[in-house]
Amino acid sequence: MHNFSRAAGFSLVLAGFVSVVNSSGIAQETSEPKQTLFTNVHVFDGVNEQRIENASVLVEGNLIKTVSTGEIDAPDAEVIDGGGRTLTPGFIETHAHLMLMGPSLPLMESNTTWEDFGIHGTRMAEMYLMQGFTTVRDAGGGNGGLRRAIDAGQIPGPRYYPSAAFLGTRGGHADFANFTAPPGSETNFSRLNMAQEVDSVADVQKYGRNNFRMGATQLKYMQSGGVVSAFDPWQLLAGSKAEIEAAVQVANEYGSYVMAHSYRKEAILNALEAGVKSIEHGFSFDCEIAEIMNEKGAFITTNLTAFDPGLLDIPAVASVPSSLAKAKSASATFAGYIDNMKKCPVKRGFQTDCVGSVEACNIQIAYEKYLNNDFFGAYTSMVTLTSTGGEIVALSGDFMNPYTDGKLGVIEEGAYADILLIDGNPLDDFSVVGTGDQWFGADPRPDSPETIRLIMKDGEIFKNTLN
Repeated sequence: MHNFSRAAGFSLVLAGFVSVVNSSGIAQETSEPKQTLFTNVHVFDGVNEQRIENASVLVEGNLIKTVSTGEIDAPDAEVIDGGGRTLTPGFIETHAHLMLMGPSLPLMESNTTWEDFGIHGTRMAEMYLMQGFTTVRDAGGGNGGLRRAIDAGQIPGPRYYPSAAFLGTRGGHADFANFTAPPGSETNFSRLNMAQEVDSVADVQKYGRNNFRMGATQLKYMQSGGVVSAFDPWQLLAGSKAEIEAAVQVANEYGSYVMAHSYRKEAILNALEAGVKSIEHGFSFDCEIAEIMNEKGAFITTNLTAFDPGLLDIPAVASVPSSLAKAKSASATFAGYIDNMKKCPVKRGFQTDCVGSVEACNIQIAYEKYLNNDFFGAYTSMVTLTSTGGEIVALSGDFMNPYTDGKLGVIEEGAYADILLIDGNPLDDFSVVGTGDQWFGADPRPDSPETIRLIMKDGEIFKNTLN
């Protein structure tokens, strides 16, 4: 049995090294952190439109140590010749639902167990990583267990920022209860802390604090309604000013922030006034909203598939008269979003918002990438996928952010070694990031885009097809 205490062992880890004991009983330090040297690459750093040409990048442990156009002296490093490819930050998804497999909310409520949710979340985590996403912010439904499994190396997956249970009012967008369920009744979603009904300041405080207890890195408040959901018109203004402020208050207690599901302009303005930092969807965005967002340092994430011309033909919409009516009304109201975002840009994160099978979400992710480039161009899309996402997840602060040793979404000294090597130049040909120009009816996509040749997360290589 070892004759040193657990506390003593822990203090050695905190000191930044681990020791071993040789046959003489003398402690010896282990070797230096592993180094990986990428050579012959052109670096998109996540921020600047011009790549750093003919560069090298040295990774030490899980951080980027050096980025240079000169020779890097690292004789013990594993050398990876990039062959003139583009080295980029790992992609960041800022609005996903890894635990929600569909095919509908009623079926998930009535006929799904925690095993079903857990298996689906495990498969989604690996799929996202293999699509080049080294960080995912979950916008509701996932607690801290999936992150623990990923970070412990039990399953492959991205860095994971969960919101735990959706917080929403009775009859709102987080109300997944069966039609005849009385107010406040327990549901499948509430038992698993995937959605909670909050109808007072006290409810918001209780369940918001419980979310952080369950591993949330930020809170998600459902302010507006939806299109294919059962009880809520998309125009809904759910939650009083005091209730939304209560969510912000709880998040502030933990040094974190609130993301709000907001469609209507009034909802967006109410959220920003209350201190919400991340507007989700935000389809009624205009230049007045942009000015306020920039003043308050707020962000927006929008699923651009909402502007797909075939939206009204989607079975989940077309087959339900109430959903079809809502979709037509919403499409007419949201028609100015793209032009307004181009005219008055704000910091926008990449959002897919897929609820469904792993295979269907793989297709939707590729289509969301395609629409970003189609609407806003390659450079803006690359920033959206990288550095802006890094800024968004960093809003979770020093206490609740599980990844504080380096920056995310950028290639710079001291940043996390979350790295992709991509064939070609995505600033010239955006398709190399793994796009798909079709949504419904598209053929199944490969597990990982062929043009993404290497995926590194936290200094560990999860894919390498260079050889």
